[in-house]
Amino acid sequence: MPHPLKDKVALVAGATRGAGRGIAVELGAAGATVYVTGRTTRARRSEYDRPETIEDTAGLVTEAGGRGIAVPTDHLEPEQVKALVDRIADEQGRLDVLVNDIWGGEHLFAWEAPVWEHDLDKGLRLLRLAVETHAITSHYALPLLLRHPGGLVVEMTDGTAEYNRDNYRVSFFYDLAKSSVLRMAFALAHELGPRGATALALTPGWLRSEMMLDHFGVREENWRDALDKVPHFAISETPRYVGRAVATLAADPEVARFNGASLSSGGLAQEYGFTDLDGSRPDAWRYLVEVQDAGKPADTTGYR
Repeated sequence: MPHPLKDKVALVAGATRGAGRGIAVELGAAGATVYVTGRTTRARRSEYDRPETIEDTAGLVTEAGGRGIAVPTDHLEPEQVKALVDRIADEQGRLDVLVNDIWGGEHLFAWEAPVWEHDLDKGLRLLRLAVETHAITSHYALPLLLRHPGGLVVEMTDGTAEYNRDNYRVSFFYDLAKSSVLRMAFALAHELGPRGATALALTPGWLRSEMMLDHFGVREENWRDALDKVPHFAISETPRYVGRAVATLAADPEVARFNGASLSSGGLAQEYGFTDLDGSRPDAWRYLVEVQDAGKPADTTGYR
């Protein structure tokens, strides 16, 4: 089916850039109407002060074959989230897919800084942006999602439950934020499953987001130029890869078998057979354990 999500409605909360944008575009490519939210618009930037906007994301959704609708929203403000969901209910009468991808903490954590040395205000702000926003959005959006059976909630995080259980992730606040999102998906699965919907956690691998590419001083067209400095970057993937994971899950009539699960883009590619834009199937989390963390030289043979 060229448009398996035709007549479906999705909300990608946190779709300005990165994984959120990739997910929104791939949902659009599958034919969905996609509401995209974030704080950076053509009229106003968030504290990230970056050029990507939700209007641009909505345009990409429409170009891909869906219908993109940009709604400026600060997901820390309950009244804004309620207004967003009321608008979706008034315009569409349904919500089939909710993707909680709100983050906004990229400049708020310090690598390897113990909690007593970490800036407290930044750490607490990170937790609010990464956790509280997800709870607020679910509180208001899930009654609409439950109007029709078969709804899907995707909690976006960094790392699988298995990997994060056994590994310290960056710093106290970062670790707590990403693990909290995993637990939110688990809790939502218990609340939504008996009511005919599915909740799961999903992580991309090493994401070639706009910010990551800028960090390495490359573009998507020449991203391999960064391998001289960071060889393991060879396992990286585009945001569209995890987008295809979400679109495939949303189109799967048996997605309920994943209720409560912690999934990865690479693992789902093996399950469903989709690829990244270059035709490869990077399996970053398996690579991380078996190659990078094991201290072996960079070699993606068998991992993409």
